[in-house]
Amino acid sequence: MKALQCVELAGPEKLIFGEVDDPKPKAGEVLVDIKAASVNFPDVLMIQGLYQFQPPMPFIPGAECSGIISEIGEGVTLCQVGDHVFVMAGNGCFAEKLVVEEARVNKIPKEMDFPAAAGLGMVYGTSLYALKQRAQIQPGETLLVLGAAGGVGLSAVELGKVMGARVIAAASSEDKTKTCLAHGADEAFVYPSNNLERNQQKELSNKIKELTGGLGANVIYDPVGGSFSEPALRAMAWEGRFLVIGFAAGDIPKLPLNLALLKGCQIVGVFWGAWTAMFPDENKKNFEELFDLYAAGKINPEIADRFSLKDSAQAIAHLKDRKAKGKVIIDV
Repeated sequence: MKALQCVELAGPEKLIFGEVDDPKPKAGEVLVDIKAASVNFPDVLMIQGLYQFQPPMPFIPGAECSGIISEIGEGVTLCQVGDHVFVMAGNGCFAEKLVVEEARVNKIPKEMDFPAAAGLGMVYGTSLYALKQRAQIQPGETLLVLGAAGGVGLSAVELGKVMGARVIAAASSEDKTKTCLAHGADEAFVYPSNNLERNQQKELSNKIKELTGGLGANVIYDPVGGSFSEPALRAMAWEGRFLVIGFAAGDIPKLPLNLALLKGCQIVGVFWGAWTAMFPDENKKNFEELFDLYAAGKINPEIADRFSLKDSAQAIAHLKDRKAKGKVIIDV
């Protein structure tokens, strides 16, 4: 089969596309013929050796995909050949075929196509867990989403609206703010895409305060990190919740903890992958909720950028360079 391989820890330019051996399912595993895969920020980190979990070298990148089960191993009981599924594999999805444990496979509704299924799992799973289980966001509260035009950001915008919040979206261009507004954001504004100077940090805080009538945001959803986190935290409401999603800016911020004291707020870690392993039944309920929302037309993954499997290294570079709006999909 054809696949993209990481043979050395480096940028996307060092990835190799070519032929590898076809995988075969063992006991408890299924073989999936991949139809679509999506690119996520952990893929960018993993190929550089910067992610918290690293597969042994060489490996095939790609955390999630969708496709059709073509073979099942001994002892598999929940899946059948021919099932349409999406898979949260961690890696291995930028290929024509994937062998994965049955527990990592979820059947998808008939009305959901393969690109949408590939683009829903990680970002909407993360955002629903963040807003529901971690922030316990309430109707009428204000949600600020940083990096709001990315895949995970747009999912937070949509789910925030579904949960009754007033959503403020921050993105790096006018074009991206229009995408956020089209997905339900109440307000959207442009902030710089590079590291913020001190005066720009103050401007960001002031803008958030202005849009919240001086009260600040009740919940801040931050997948960006770097120099953007502290000014956002400075514009947090009393007893707010600051959700630590990730660090797309590249730097892990060192937040002054006196701000948490002065605002009576919580800084809340969102490690969805670990939670799904510890609480699979709760995660399953979350996905049943997401499928219902999709069927009702209340959420819809934004797929603006599509690449072939042969060009999947370019797809990773596209996300790494922060050029993406919504999800980056690889058509297999």
